[in-house]
Amino acid sequence: MDEEFMKAALEEAQKAYDAGEVPVGAVLVFQNQIIARAYNQVESLQDATAHAEMLCLKQAAQERGNWRLIECTLYSTLEPCLMCAGAVILSRVKTLVWGASDFRHGGGGSLTDAFSGHPIHQVEIRQGILQEEASNLLKRFFRERRECKMSLMN
Repeated sequence: MDEEFMKAALEEAQKAYDAGEVPVGAVLVFQNQIIARAYNQVESLQDATAHAEMLCLKQAAQERGNWRLIECTLYSTLEPCLMCAGAVILSRVKTLVWGASDFRHGGGGSLTDAFSGHPIHQVEIRQGILQEEASNLLKRFFRERRECKMSLMN
């Protein structure tokens, strides 16, 4: 099941890529049904908090009429940053699943660990699901950005 839902998150990440956004996508699942989906929209919304995970959590809370997303699983193509990790905890998400690790901003242990021993809520973590696909999309995006920047400098 994890791979199926991560593929849906990768579809969202592709939308971000197509829009010129950092290609991260997320879906939130309750009782084996996707109840929310989102992708990064930081640039289009000019909002530093418009990460895929944040938008997905907000959409799910509105859909359910409750900010407590108990018994839900969040799938993200990239390890959440510290801000998103905090939102996952505060939203009471039961399980977090991510694809690629984020060694620059990761809040799930790659840079800092927001989840271990948290006094409010313990989140079950699964990582590395479709990691290669998620990593490759991010690498392609940043490689193309660098190439574009280099061509402008010539």
